[in-house]
Amino acid sequence: MTADDSCGRLDDEDYPAYTVGRAADMLGTTPGFLRALGKARLITPLRSVGGHRRYSRYQLRIAARARELVDQGIPIEAACRIVVLEDQLEEARRINAEHHRVVEATNPTATA
Repeated sequence: MTADDSCGRLDDEDYPAYTVGRAADMLGTTPGFLRALGKARLITPLRSVGGHRRYSRYQLRIAARARELVDQGIPIEAACRIVVLEDQLEEARRINAEHHRVVEATNPTATA
């Protein structure tokens, strides 16, 4: 791997760049909390060659949202379900918006 390849991955939000300790520090939580999110199947960290957990920026955003909910007193299992449902809703909205763009592009009078 060249230096250019490594730098290109820094922009990839799915690249597992963060160790469990670093991820926990960034979120202000414990490694145990991240392991609990994995056990609840909210996030599945990738593993390094040595078997250590590695997290991506995308996974850290999901974990941060779960932490917000847990901090509000919501049980971790419920928080994980809420995060999944929020993610599904956002995806449905994105698909719906794309559908509307296609319809408008093919038939401009359909939205009038």
